[in-house]
Amino acid sequence: MAETGQHAMPQEAAGEAPRRPTPPRDYRKYLDPQVLARISGLQLRARLAVAGLYAGMHRSPYRGVSVEFADHRPYTQSDDIRHIDWRLFGRTDRYFVKEYEQDTNLNCILAVDCSESMAYRSDAAPLSKHEYATAVAASLAYLALTQRDSVGLALFDRRITRFRKPSNHPSLWRPLIDDLQVSIGPARTSLRAVLDDLAERVSRGVVVLISDLFDDPQETLRGLQHLRYRGNDVIVFNVWDPAELTFPFRGPTRFEGLEEQGRLLVEPRALRRRYQAQTEAFRATLDRGCRAMQADYVVCDTSAPLGPALSAYLATRGVRARACSSRTRGGGQR
Repeated sequence: MAETGQHAMPQEAAGEAPRRPTPPRDYRKYLDPQVLARISGLQLRARLAVAGLYAGMHRSPYRGVSVEFADHRPYTQSDDIRHIDWRLFGRTDRYFVKEYEQDTNLNCILAVDCSESMAYRSDAAPLSKHEYATAVAASLAYLALTQRDSVGLALFDRRITRFRKPSNHPSLWRPLIDDLQVSIGPARTSLRAVLDDLAERVSRGVVVLISDLFDDPQETLRGLQHLRYRGNDVIVFNVWDPAELTFPFRGPTRFEGLEEQGRLLVEPRALRRRYQAQTEAFRATLDRGCRAMQADYVVCDTSAPLGPALSAYLATRGVRARACSSRTRGGGQR
């Protein structure tokens, strides 16, 4: 879909982190794909989308001297006596040192599907599935970098075709945007192989999978389980065109299959119920499987705002922070 309008991007000084965008008065509109489709440039799309939803902090499971109390531990000779809890000493006649939670950088890997089926766009959608996926990925990358998180990127179809290791260096922003704007190829999706490969490359981070997931759902879930086994938090954004969800076609229609599926002439009204039942079962299988492994599963309609995608990422960060906090606090003396 052709994009209209020209927008100049502000130049960032070398060595500076991406600046937090100043929310426009009507900033929520920038979460709307109808508006994003009229904005020229993925960088600006991402910045304005993030302006619509900017929040969230995380905590490290590692303890140090910070501002938020975590737990006590017995004093050792190498400890600074300034951190002894004298009130606790008065009650127990033993020396304990206060420990605190530290802020830390989060490693986030954005895995974006570039297979042929992601090129689909119906008349009801302002963006193709791939354009929507890259808008989500770019928005999350910008959000992460402005909070000093490290961001990596994996582009894939039947295999990982581009991998960028996580970094929080401000110079990452523009190359990452360039990577995201690659063209769609003719290859099919092979999610199990891709996720297994990715699991061997990353651990103990947040992996964000953005894809239509058009593959065997059980094999996809096994690949996601591999990522979880490696200690990663997983967020899955299942991207759908509205026509794929509602199947609105009327009269004899010839469907041209993507990813080497051929062509098929059918009467849509005769297939609608069965099609919708199968797609609902497909999503339900993925949803149940993700919940069973404590991964987030979010259905994204390319005609709907980006808000749920960004919210899911921020909510996962919040859960991660609370889990770290409860682990550090659990079982300690107060």
